[in-house]
Amino acid sequence: MARKSIVLLKNQGNVLPLTANVKKIAVIGPLANNKADMNGTWSFFGEEQHPVTFLEGIRKYAKGAEVTYAQGCELYSNSTSLFQEAVAAARNADVVIMAIGESAVMNGEGASRADIGLPGVQLDLVKEIHKTGKPIVALVSSGRALELSWLDQNIPAILATWSLGSEAGNAAASVLYGEYNPAGKLPLSFPRHVGQLPLYYNYKNTGRMYESDHSEPGSERVYKSRYRDVPNTPLYPFGYGLSYTNFSYGKPRLNKSSISGNEPLVVSVDVTNAGKVAGEEVVQLYIQDLVGSTARPVKQLKKFQKLAFAPGETKTITFTLTKEDLSFWRQDMTFGTEPGDFKVMVGGNSRDVQTLPFTLAAL
Repeated sequence: MARKSIVLLKNQGNVLPLTANVKKIAVIGPLANNKADMNGTWSFFGEEQHPVTFLEGIRKYAKGAEVTYAQGCELYSNSTSLFQEAVAAARNADVVIMAIGESAVMNGEGASRADIGLPGVQLDLVKEIHKTGKPIVALVSSGRALELSWLDQNIPAILATWSLGSEAGNAAASVLYGEYNPAGKLPLSFPRHVGQLPLYYNYKNTGRMYESDHSEPGSERVYKSRYRDVPNTPLYPFGYGLSYTNFSYGKPRLNKSSISGNEPLVVSVDVTNAGKVAGEEVVQLYIQDLVGSTARPVKQLKKFQKLAFAPGETKTITFTLTKEDLSFWRQDMTFGTEPGDFKVMVGGNSRDVQTLPFTLAAL
């Protein structure tokens, strides 16, 4: 369960999975050898001696490799007194694994945070380790979407590890070494900046045209829905998650371009594992009702399928949309459909989709 929960957010240069060529590993961070916080937020009576830490899991899987550890900093302190030891460990390593993020009690009831960046001096620690020039893999534990823009711009590999529980270390190491190919997808959007919140994929159109690009010059931009300093888009969108292989999508197909009120719509798409290793993909289907008696979201997740693919394998995935899928609470507070134009979108996340139009005809 723990390793299926892990989401691979970035893997530039295929830093992961780790191979036998990596002989020296530095495991650094306040969550690297922290048993208590592995249990998670709602573990009021969890015994902290049982969880497997990230350090313990990596040492178990890193057969033949030298694994060193440095705490680097504390979760509840702004002291940088442990930085020097951590930097020294990083300089002596081939790869650095940084276990960073939130403690268990930073999430849950009564645990809101106004600043959803990395707590304390953790980002400062990451920046100091980054100066060594060594490849870094970030294991980010949290119970919410964090603002990870600097990491995304500078760190080659990032894994969202949430609160994985008592098997956290084994699960993370299994993914780091490719024993398990990550297939998790984000159940929420990660912002570029806290000022974007609330941020969600199924928003409704504003009275001004939505524009994702924030760099267009000229006075016309004031008439569009945008930020002046960052794109409107999330850093990582809802439904997003990478794999150690690559999946290619063929063009989606509809059995009909127009359906009646009680008639199903069948959507098909060919998906191929274009890489060299086996993997799983979550194929997602979204719809948009273009006009309604009440405001409709720009997209809604209606169907998904998680399937395993051998290298080079192609599968045809079929979804069936029914009247129930096209229904919503209408202006008169009844639940049902309204005839009109729709879009269906298919892809591996809410951002990277292919779109086809269809019409729901009146009964």
